Amino acid sequence: MKIVVPGGTGQVGGLLRRALAARGHDVVVLSRRPEVLEQGVRHVRWDGRTLGAWAAELDGADAVVNLAGRTVSCRYTDTNLRQMMDSRVDSTRVVGQAIAAATQPPRVWLQMSTATIYADARTRPHGPAHDEATGEIGGDEPDVPLYWEYSVRIARRWEAAQLDAATPGTRKVQLRTAMVMTPDRGGIFDHLSWMARLGLGGPVDGGGQHVSWIHGDDFVRAVELLLDRDDVEGPVNLAAPEPLPQRRFMRVLRRAWGQPLGLPATRLTAEVGALVLRTDTELLLKSRRVVPGRLLDAGFAFEHPTWQAAARDLVAKRRASASS
Repeated sequence: MKIVVPGGTGQVGGLLRRALAARGHDVVVLSRRPEVLEQGVRHVRWDGRTLGAWAAELDGADAVVNLAGRTVSCRYTDTNLRQMMDSRVDSTRVVGQAIAAATQPPRVWLQMSTATIYADARTRPHGPAHDEATGEIGGDEPDVPLYWEYSVRIARRWEAAQLDAATPGTRKVQLRTAMVMTPDRGGIFDHLSWMARLGLGGPVDGGGQHVSWIHGDDFVRAVELLLDRDDVEGPVNLAAPEPLPQRRFMRVLRRAWGQPLGLPATRLTAEVGALVLRTDTELLLKSRRVVPGRLLDAGFAFEHPTWQAAARDLVAKRRASASS
């Protein structure tokens, strides 16, 4: 297939574009800095906001997988939150415009979204985990920080921009993605591993908040399934079937690295650490208890369904890459 990947230069985009190219697909990445030379992948310039010559790449393409959006690994200042919102909504809207103008529009449009769209799981402590059918969309929870509500607002407008696009000939899927774990440098697994290896990966604020995650290999395989399955549209949770409380999640990761020590952190300590790392505590403190109802219904078999097995695999790959 010819697959166009707007925003395919980030960590998740790099993982996906390499995998798709290795499987023989014709992959076109839309990027603001397309000077990259890469075997099996073409990089084309776009600004993520306005129609241009790049739109011709979608005409006759088989699929679009839109991953564009400013990274969430930053301080949640007003400026950064606005950039997160605009980069996601604007890029989704203009992809929809390009598809609508195409003579031969893509048959499927997979649109990146986030598991953060669901309410903090602590608002339903005895209820089921969030799946696509019964999950509670966030935004009106009491006693949650205002910027958490803004994150949900971003997610809702992100998805709405795709749903509002006039593309009747193109199947639409919203990828409500949990944290994607890969052994690469600079990703969330890298940051969590750094904390675990230093003995800092203990429970944060008690550690009762849930962590939803997906191994990078399963993320790629899930995307491939959704590209192929013409009977699946709408929101799909890309998350492993085993969300864990943060205290257990980090204990498993420490053991995978052979580190028995895990110092606990208070909410205040977490705030200070996030400030030093120039990120935000929502990634540590919000309870994400999300399960992949529709993937399982579609017959998807996870290669890494448990965090214990996934953590061992990721640590082994990280060690192998470090020694090579």
